[in-house]
Amino acid sequence: MRLRLALVAMLPLITLAACGTSTTTQETGPTRAVKHAMGVTQVPMTPKRVIVLDTDKLDSLVSLGVTPVGAAQAEGNQTWPEYLGPALANVKQVGTLGEPNLEAITALKPDLILGSKFRQAAFYDKLNKIAPTVFTERVGITWKENFLLDAEALGKKEQAQQLLSAYETRAEKEGAKFSSIKVSIVRFRPTEIRIYGPDSFSGIVLGDAGIPRPEVQLLTGAQDRRFAKLSQENLADADGDAIFYSAFGEDAAKSQAEVTAGPLWQNLKAVKADHAYNVDDEIWMTGIGVTAANKILDDLDKHLTPLV
Repeated sequence: MRLRLALVAMLPLITLAACGTSTTTQETGPTRAVKHAMGVTQVPMTPKRVIVLDTDKLDSLVSLGVTPVGAAQAEGNQTWPEYLGPALANVKQVGTLGEPNLEAITALKPDLILGSKFRQAAFYDKLNKIAPTVFTERVGITWKENFLLDAEALGKKEQAQQLLSAYETRAEKEGAKFSSIKVSIVRFRPTEIRIYGPDSFSGIVLGDAGIPRPEVQLLTGAQDRRFAKLSQENLADADGDAIFYSAFGEDAAKSQAEVTAGPLWQNLKAVKADHAYNVDDEIWMTGIGVTAANKILDDLDKHLTPLV
């Protein structure tokens, strides 16, 4: 009799396990399987305490109306991206992209952690013991795929697909107005200057818009078509009909000020025509999400419309 009662009590658990796509745990309740760069993870049906370990995921969550409880930063003294507004005001810092703080993460009691194999592969097993952890494979060039995977982990993939579709439709419409303008993208870093190619985040946005690039910035034949380094001597490669440039951090901003005040920069065709525009690095370079992409389109519309 006792054996029969025990078997009856186990039936609901057996039935649930047989469903395959969801299980039940004390901590998270019903879950579903998400396939990602590190395997397959059972995540909560509706995560409520999410921690993100890469900058693109801040954009992803805010775009989807979710506020993370914690996030890693590129550097320890950084602030949250201003372009995302007040949504991140109460988010706790949990280390840096390369060194997530496991104690700080544990203290926030997350029910989902989103990260990147490219940056945090060495931490995956420890993170996955704290909470279900989903990793994207790479960063930057795969930003759309990453957005959809993050959204799937959040249970918001359909919403993400709608946002991407709306962005791509807008990009095509906006870009059609500027098909005769070759746009250059330049970024100042503390110790170097870069031009950004078609596989960078901002380069992909320009590609979605069908906006042409200077030939040298297509990086044809290069193994890495995200960016190429510039020296002062080949600064002419930064030229175009219009230049959009930014700086990463205070030291880079000082370098930018020195270079853009110098004769080599001042001799560029776009600069002479007053078609060089200093833009927000957080949007053009580190945003890497659908909200940042739309803000790049805003900048293009604002600055290129007078040139048509």
